[in-house]
Amino acid sequence: MANDLQIVGLGMATLDVLLRLKEMPTWEHGTHIEGFRLEGGGPVGTAMVASARLGARVGFIGTAGNDKSAEIKLSTMVECGIDLSRLVRHEGPDDQIVIVHVHAETGERIFSGVGNVVRQPIRIEDLDREYITSAEYLHLDGFYYDAALQSAKWMKEAGKKVVYDGGKTNGRVGDSTRKLIEYVDVLITGAGFAKGLTDIDDIYEAGKAILKMGPSILVETVGDEGSYTVTADECFHTPAFNVGVIDTTGAGDVFHGAYIVGLLHKWDPHQIALFSSAVSAIKCTKLGGRAGIPCFDEAINFLKDRGIVLSA
Repeated sequence: MANDLQIVGLGMATLDVLLRLKEMPTWEHGTHIEGFRLEGGGPVGTAMVASARLGARVGFIGTAGNDKSAEIKLSTMVECGIDLSRLVRHEGPDDQIVIVHVHAETGERIFSGVGNVVRQPIRIEDLDREYITSAEYLHLDGFYYDAALQSAKWMKEAGKKVVYDGGKTNGRVGDSTRKLIEYVDVLITGAGFAKGLTDIDDIYEAGKAILKMGPSILVETVGDEGSYTVTADECFHTPAFNVGVIDTTGAGDVFHGAYIVGLLHKWDPHQIALFSSAVSAIKCTKLGGRAGIPCFDEAINFLKDRGIVLSA
């Protein structure tokens, strides 16, 4: 499989400890837990699971310890057939564990990272250039910055495509991220990123400015308000689908993984946004970032049930 990849993801994979509850505990009072799950997470890790479940051939480059936590976080990837041959393993416990408190009534969540650990980086010398550039798309979250930047440069030199998860921000986007965006073809972000990158309030005007920085597509996701897309030819809004939300953890990550699958199918930006929104909506109906990710046919049928038929 490693010689026949369509997507390589390089970035974070976590173990998420998810607690669904109506109110947070305090030192004075405990609380009732309505749902509990151990689940793999992380921006690129979850995006790659989504791509694989939707039928893409996927490889993942990240780090993992050698304890039970590491095995749990990688288990979904293994089940989906993701190639982990370039995973960097280190001695000791896994260093990417997140406690996720999920509000039982809204599905919104708060993340708490486990501290007091020494983060194990991916070094440039750990990378296999031929492996990375064998794929059509490289997906990044910038977590291992030096490795991400070098990999993006390799992809551009090879004439391949780079997709970047910009995440959310309430402030200015840093200079290192700005440098990385020069090598990005498809920039998919959370709320506030476009403004933080351009200092422009209007999402469409911000998107046009971003296209001059390197990307050919900007997509900014804004939760239950849907997403906004900017290309050289058009700007448009795609509403979110109305579903019974259990947990929004990983919704953006899943959107990203689905978006790359849409690119592989060579759909137009409207179709890709609809498909990605559908996959993300279905994910939100279950607890955990990966548990609710549908297969390709399930996503297509979800759209058909709403009168939307994508081209073959």
